[in-house]
Amino acid sequence: MDQRIINLFDEYTHAPLTRKEFLDRLLQLAGSTALATAALAVLEPGYARAATVSAADDKLTEETVSWSGAAGTEMKGYLVHPQGRKKRGAVVVIHENRGLTPHIKDVTRRVAQAGYLALGVDALSVFGGTPANEDEGRTLIGKLDKPQNMENYLAALRYLRQRPDCNGKTGCVGFCWGGALANSLATHDAQLNAAVAYYGTQPPAAEAANIKAHLLLHYAGLDERVNAGKDAWEAALKAAGVKYEQYVYEGVNHAFNNDSSPARYNAEAAQLAWSRTLKLFKEQLG
Repeated sequence: MDQRIINLFDEYTHAPLTRKEFLDRLLQLAGSTALATAALAVLEPGYARAATVSAADDKLTEETVSWSGAAGTEMKGYLVHPQGRKKRGAVVVIHENRGLTPHIKDVTRRVAQAGYLALGVDALSVFGGTPANEDEGRTLIGKLDKPQNMENYLAALRYLRQRPDCNGKTGCVGFCWGGALANSLATHDAQLNAAVAYYGTQPPAAEAANIKAHLLLHYAGLDERVNAGKDAWEAALKAAGVKYEQYVYEGVNHAFNNDSSPARYNAEAAQLAWSRTLKLFKEQLG
């Protein structure tokens, strides 16, 4: 697919482009309605066909849980873990800028399948939960109060640590909007053991000194927007003595892990990044 079309889609999913503006520009780039429609089919999520772990997996237990967030807000999340009574490391899964979508629920099941307590937090709980319409989800994400949202995720980590089936070790993994939040969580929670950021923008360099967790940073080689802050963040991590690993996957786009968006998904990079993610969790969370 024309890289200009992929870049336009990335702009649409991250900038305040209306649906109409996006479609008008897509039509101009594609050259015809038929080609624009074909491009949409591989750009926009196809959740059902991309799911890799069935919600009916009899080896996993899943439930909706809640905890108290900022200012008494009731936060909700999708908790999944292997069956059996065993203390496990816990992982907060941080969604993209559209909310707790079926794709992120699938990622949460993948983490659980690897042997962890996995909690997919719905950041949009404060607005009643993630809507089915992705454009509405993006709009609501933009209305979140950042300090309150951070407290809601810190509260999620506290909730996991107090569970009797948690071994006390915690990590997080986030994608896009969630990747940026994974970086920031590490600067706000000194008890966090591991943080994995997939193509996430970076916090202010001065905050690197607060990090105690081991970081794993995944970047897409074609992702100029996010990568613009990559080198400064790495320099800050080095200066602060933070334990980190950083990988750039050349020739792939932002959201290369999202297998519900075929135009940007890259199976080879996604599988390699996921193996590195699970390796870090095994080392840091048990």
